Amino acid sequence: MRAVGSSIPRLDAVEKVTGVAVYAGDIDLPGQAWLKIVFAGVPHARIQAIDVSAARAMPGVVAVLTAADVPVNEYGLIMPDQPVLCGLGSTPHAATVRWEADHVALVVAESQAEAEAAAKAVAIDYTTLPVITDPLAAMAPGAPPLHPYAFRYPYGERDPQSNVLLEYILSNGDVDAGFAQADVVVEHIYHTHAQEHAYLQPEAGVAWVRPDGCIEVTCPGQWMHEERAQIAHALGLPDAQIVVRHATVGGAFGGREDISIQIALALATWKTGRPVKTIWSRAESIVGHHKRHPYIIQAKWGATRDGKIVAAQMDLTSDCGAYAYTSTKVLGNSLMAALGPYQIPNVHVVARTVYTNNTPGGAFRGFGGPQGHFAAELQVNKLAEALGLDPVELRMRNLWQEGMTLPTKSPLPPGCTVTEVVAAAAERAGWRRNDAGVWRRVEQAPQLASAPEAAPGQNIAQQNGRALTSLDATRRRTARGVGLACCFKNVGFSLGFPEHCSAWVELHGQEQIERAVVGCVGAEVGQGAHTLFQLVAAEVLHLDPARVEVRADSTEVTGSSGSTSASRMSFMAGNAIQGAAERALREWQNEERPARAEFIFHPRPTTAYHRETGASDPNITYGYCAQVAEVEVDLDTGHVQVLRLISANDVGRAVNPQQVEGQIEGAIAQAMGWTLMEKYVQRDGRAMSQHLSTYLIPSVLDAPAVVESIILEIPDPQGPLGVRGMAEMPFIPTAPAIAAAIHNATGLWIDELPFTPERVWQALAAGSSQQAA
Repeated sequence: MRAVGSSIPRLDAVEKVTGVAVYAGDIDLPGQAWLKIVFAGVPHARIQAIDVSAARAMPGVVAVLTAADVPVNEYGLIMPDQPVLCGLGSTPHAATVRWEADHVALVVAESQAEAEAAAKAVAIDYTTLPVITDPLAAMAPGAPPLHPYAFRYPYGERDPQSNVLLEYILSNGDVDAGFAQADVVVEHIYHTHAQEHAYLQPEAGVAWVRPDGCIEVTCPGQWMHEERAQIAHALGLPDAQIVVRHATVGGAFGGREDISIQIALALATWKTGRPVKTIWSRAESIVGHHKRHPYIIQAKWGATRDGKIVAAQMDLTSDCGAYAYTSTKVLGNSLMAALGPYQIPNVHVVARTVYTNNTPGGAFRGFGGPQGHFAAELQVNKLAEALGLDPVELRMRNLWQEGMTLPTKSPLPPGCTVTEVVAAAAERAGWRRNDAGVWRRVEQAPQLASAPEAAPGQNIAQQNGRALTSLDATRRRTARGVGLACCFKNVGFSLGFPEHCSAWVELHGQEQIERAVVGCVGAEVGQGAHTLFQLVAAEVLHLDPARVEVRADSTEVTGSSGSTSASRMSFMAGNAIQGAAERALREWQNEERPARAEFIFHPRPTTAYHRETGASDPNITYGYCAQVAEVEVDLDTGHVQVLRLISANDVGRAVNPQQVEGQIEGAIAQAMGWTLMEKYVQRDGRAMSQHLSTYLIPSVLDAPAVVESIILEIPDPQGPLGVRGMAEMPFIPTAPAIAAAIHNATGLWIDELPFTPERVWQALAAGSSQQAA
């Protein structure tokens, strides 16, 4: 049967829908104790003393561990700026709490209830320190430095008295000369906000010391070999003494890329000799892991009257939060994204990420792309309006083209298809080229509509599957609009970060290959990666996919596959598995039985930004997406309903078309949440949104009534069988497409996310006041 291109059921589908799948929280080990992690509970303070004597005396308590018990009290994916446990008896850096969810003690007890009770008995004497929550204030002269101590910093020298963790400059051409050429200049400030991942499975895991002396940790995650390295470093042990195993993972979206419970579990089992288990509550999960970075973006763009964008000046500030996590890497992505996929000869971009006492920012689907593109795409739409040009036409005059040079002074990687995805989305939404070759939409005027009459207090309509209710009002005033946006997104690790993926393939049979086994430990976090592993191997080996077994559960299976992030797993693991399968076939032809081959895929190298100019070869390759949103705005309440969303995506080759479509629909739903309703509230360094009852995420009734997924298959020259990564791309253009649609409906630009009913209503009221004046 055909393998690649078949919408076969996922490997884990039956187990998940029948409840058989085993998550880390489902696992119990003989003789296990329970771990409770004590959070600091304050956003910024110096620890004067920790008294654990009362906790140790509580019933059932096995041990209470503090900073003095951690051999190497530091960790961090990019740089080790975070203590495993804050407290005394360790490094000077560890004596300060910078985040309310800093870990200050580990309580191990015989039962979960006993561990929780003892955790409340841990007494901490704090001296409070000034709390900084505004990244602009954190940069001001005299602001207290949050990290005044040295740590390993991979970007040269760091000023420990500054809260600016990293600053990039990207400069090309002469931006002042570019603005002098411009006939139209638009200048605006944009604000984006934090977002909670809201994966279904809270953090949970078990750990034990095996008879061979290895510490085995089973937990959800995105990169088991990096988790192993972080654990080993903190415990002062060799990597080989740590085994990380992923049970079924209940969602991630970037939220499991950094460490949460892994080191704590390993330390607790190592120090007590007991198997240890922990499960976080939903409140602990929300408070205790990173979020999407909030950004403040100042944008100034200029264009000539013939529709050529000639200059762009951008200033980006991201809220890093209390610790680095992946903030510097997200910053690198947003630096490029803030210019969009446009050929602009004169650019100057400054981007920085700044320490505060807020929840750390980290990886989240899109990884800096949504924030940067939100500003870039709104700038393009505003330029189009100022020039009197159709927004599709303006894009077509400026989009990236194959063979061009990026503002980083490096060639655009081959396989650029941004023009194709914009054309596909625009045509589906009613845009056409006229006889002069100019893009126009057939119906682009906003439509003002009123809902049917109804008796006071009764349902007035069933519209797009949702009941609309009027309380004492007989009519609703609504307006509809359409908006378009597009994007690019890197595939793979960027900016010189070492990139590779390991896999092996083993072939069994006599005269013919009867079955194959694939070893590749890329994390399956719900996106269907392991099914893709199976299909790619089956395609190369000409086997029925049912004859291909996938082994991917622990660091003992094979070498690192890298993180399930950066839209890289299909691209990287696909290339590794293809290489291993082709080698195994050669061994089979040489009469090896079984035939086994390993392959480590190394893509073409990338280079880091030059700190003063931004010159680099930043990314391996890119994926592209364009979207058109049709919305209805309630002019009396500010509620925005997405009626239809068209998403055109070039995926290179659709390995499993059904799963590709699912990724598109899931990304759109998640992006709509960020755009319209999700609001992670922090006040004075404390999380106010600690439950899903106060942090609202979209339900099925909030999804668009119509989602049209357009899947283009234009092979990526570097991809396995032409495949390119695609899971993040459909998230990125949703917010600016909806913003453009709201403007098309109401005439108002709203430059701050999210577009909650309150914010939209306020904009409508302000617009009405200005018109009246």
